[in-house]
Parts: sequence; structure tokens; C-alpha cells
Amino acid sequence: MVALINLISAWAIPVLIAFIPLFAFSKKVPVYESFVDGAKEGFNTAVQIIPSLVGMMVAISVFRASGALDFFVGWTGPFLHQLGVPSEVLPLGLLRPLTGTGSLAFATDLISVYGPDSMIGRMASTIQGSTDTTLYVLTVYLGAIGIRNGRYALKVGLFSDAVGFVAAITVCLLFFG
Repeated sequence: MVALINLISAWAIPVLIAFIPLFAFSKKVPVYESFVDGAKEGFNTAVQIIPSLVGMMVAISVFRASGALDFFVGWTGPFLHQLGVPSEVLPLGLLRPLTGTGSLAFATDLISVYGPDSMIGRMASTIQGSTDTTLYVLTVYLGAIGIRNGRYALKVGLFSDAVGFVAAITVCLLFFG
């Protein structure tokens, strides 16, 4: 069974990539021209969202460089310790909605320092899988379609990240604590 799943995993993407143009060709769709038109549209979209991405990157850099992240972690550390939550994972919970690469680098650091089988390593891994890069997603998607006011989407996204963070911590404490 494992061999079958590995075989399917190895061939699923190449078969899908080959199937789509062949299916389009069978339906008399101009495959190459459609691809080029889509690439042009994607390039225009990328150019449109660059200002939003730059603004988000600057805000993240200011947040980290100002010491606000360290202040918040130091301020909430004793409270988290009372709940059995290591304060080392809090910056990951705060960074994850902001930046995927930054949070992945932070999680990698936590795992390399504390080990993958430590409570902190397990929590870092679970948080990475339980939350999303909400601000990046909103910046890209809302910026691509020209929506300037996404406050409701932001509230729901950040709330779901908070729920994911708490659920990840809770599950790790229940299963590994």
C-alpha cells in the first residue's frame, strides 16, 4: 500500500501537467496562445501588487526592528508560563500571519536549538501547519483585484490565526505534554 501511495505521489503532478494541455488541445483550445495570454495577465497582476507587498514588508521590518516583538514576548512570557506554554513559540504565533518566510526561518531556528522532538519543536511545527500568512494572502489577493478596504477579511483572517495558534498549543499540550 505504501509503495502504491509513493508511486501516485511521484506521478500525480507530472500527469496533471501533461493532461491539462492535452485536454485543452483535444477541445480545440489554442494552448500556447492561451498560456502566453495568461502569463501576460499574471505579469500585470504582479506589477499591480508590488506596492502592497513593499508596504507589508516595510511594516514587518519596522515591527521586528523596533523591538515591539521582543517587548510583547517579554510582557506576556510570565502569563504564558503559567499556562504551560513556552514563551519561545509566541514570536512564531505573531510572525506567522505576517510573513511565511520569516516564520519558517524562526521555526527552523527553534527546531535547531531545541530539537524536533522537544515540546517547543513540536509546537513550532504544529503552529506552522495550523496558521496561515494572513496579511500576505490579503495583500496579494485583495491587491490583485483592487480592493482597498479589506477590514472584515483581515479580522476574520487574524481571528482564525489566533484560533489556529491556540488549537496548536492545546493539541501539543494534550498529546505531548
